Amino acid sequence: MIRRAEPSKVTLFFVSRQAHPFDVSSEPLGEFSQSHHVLQLGGHCFCHYYFLTPNDDKPFPVDQLIDYQLSLEGESLDLSPYYLEGQSQCAFVIPKQLNSMLHGSCRNPHHESKDALISASHFLASKRQQASEEPSVLIMSGDQIYADDVAGPMLLAIEKLIDALKLFKEPCLLEPLGYGSSQTLYKRDAFLPTTKWHERSKLELGYWLRRDLEHFTSLKSHNHLVHIEEFFALYLLTTSAACWQLVELDTLTFDSTDPDHQAKFVKEKTHIAEFVTGLPIVEKLFANISHITMFDDHDVTDDWNLTAGWEQAVYSNSVSKRIIANGLISYLVFQGLGNDGGEYTLTLLTQFNKHSENGYSNLNAFDKQILAFDKWHYCLDTQPKIIALDTRTHRWRNETDFNEPSGLLDWEQLVELENNLTGLEEAILISPAPVFGVKSIEAIQAIFNFCGQPLLVDVENWMAHEGAARKLMQTFKRADTPIETLILSGDVHYSFCFSVQSRFSNRDNRIWQLTASGIKNEFPKSLLNKLNTLDSILYHPSSPLNFFTKRWQMKVHKHRHKESSKHLVSDSAISLVRLENERLTKYQLLHGDGNITEFDLNEKS
Repeated sequence: MIRRAEPSKVTLFFVSRQAHPFDVSSEPLGEFSQSHHVLQLGGHCFCHYYFLTPNDDKPFPVDQLIDYQLSLEGESLDLSPYYLEGQSQCAFVIPKQLNSMLHGSCRNPHHESKDALISASHFLASKRQQASEEPSVLIMSGDQIYADDVAGPMLLAIEKLIDALKLFKEPCLLEPLGYGSSQTLYKRDAFLPTTKWHERSKLELGYWLRRDLEHFTSLKSHNHLVHIEEFFALYLLTTSAACWQLVELDTLTFDSTDPDHQAKFVKEKTHIAEFVTGLPIVEKLFANISHITMFDDHDVTDDWNLTAGWEQAVYSNSVSKRIIANGLISYLVFQGLGNDGGEYTLTLLTQFNKHSENGYSNLNAFDKQILAFDKWHYCLDTQPKIIALDTRTHRWRNETDFNEPSGLLDWEQLVELENNLTGLEEAILISPAPVFGVKSIEAIQAIFNFCGQPLLVDVENWMAHEGAARKLMQTFKRADTPIETLILSGDVHYSFCFSVQSRFSNRDNRIWQLTASGIKNEFPKSLLNKLNTLDSILYHPSSPLNFFTKRWQMKVHKHRHKESSKHLVSDSAISLVRLENERLTKYQLLHGDGNITEFDLNEKS
């Protein structure tokens, strides 16, 4: 994988069955030094991190193709399986002047939709064949894995891969899971930690109804990942075709006395088989374009840190805290280190390596460090500048009501964001949840929150917290913040394009809310059509209801796609964002089925 690439450093990441270091060579990069770090995950599983830096003061070339080669003990490795169609080498671009980029989120292997990363790979190959302008960076803004929504066949594959690669195992956290996945398939949710009803506050309704408080609130947590080796294996199976050759999907079987579970297993296996077929094409994409990511809740668990009450329950339970820490450690290993090029994360990885030298028998000692780490966010000095927001671990907690949704960023991080934006003419924000979402859906979430059920409908929009919403809107209205800001978001499993301007400002600044979700996931189409109609009726531009929202000082315009009157799209897709002179000129969706949707940036409602 080509990870963060910039003029001063290029980061490469790959996994091998051997610890021996490879050599990276690239004529276009000139003379450079390479720093190699290896992390052993098992007897036959080693993560390799390479940091390439120029030897002299001259930076690496930017905005041009850079081919590269790997060798082992002087022998060149065969990278042809990773060549894009029609190419004879692997190559990537170090982005500086952004003219075209790919962005998406939410990739669930067993969802019935098509994997849009395949379409992205084909698109990149076609542009390279034509020698025309190609996307220079791939941005993935959350839910790269679904740790809380795991298919039955996937869980069996995880168990088989753990044995095949001899991944190190941590001591069993939940006794029933020690008997093997086949014994607890679709039943894990019954064993996940809870707070007993008599330990709950008497101010909570659950105490009087004698209901235990579930720590893991996903409605699809029947196969929730628990142990660290399971998280590692899921990452490998989500990105590597070779790992599936070790697993042999056809050999995975499940016999259940529950006909619903049996039917579900067969259906999920069909969808996963299609997913696995497309992985070699996806691998070509990752080997030929720089990509950066940011986590969202499903990378760890659904509703992660949604309320202060959730945090209080989960982090006070040793097993629940270990599961969350496992999600973060796996993110560090497979995503985090490549996002900042090891600037902050390498020290953290080194500490994890020390704690795991004798296996994973004492990971509790590392939990405090990983949970306290506060440098997951990062910037990339491109034009426009990319600012990636960590909206999960810097929450603005509601101190008066622990069951109220927390703000997505606390005051300190909002001030840091303001400082990053000040003085820029243009900027790109990566915000996993849309800043400007669909008002009718947010209104429904507000009703559920009023009824004391924020976890039921995932109340995680920016406007759910008064303080965070007000500070963010004030930042956008400042005269010294960017004239044009692109906000790249995911999370919601549908895609849309909104443009936003201040109602009371003489400054012609514009914010584009570009939401692309999901890469392999979809919102129920019939329900989305109804919400689309409801939103058009209740919140049309002249509707007085607009003045009752927290963003009433901002005019939000909805852009329809060119072949329909609707502005919400629920088809798996990855977006193509085109810029000219650092301003948005085209916004398209490359769908998993090969179709393309283009939004009309001039026509608005």
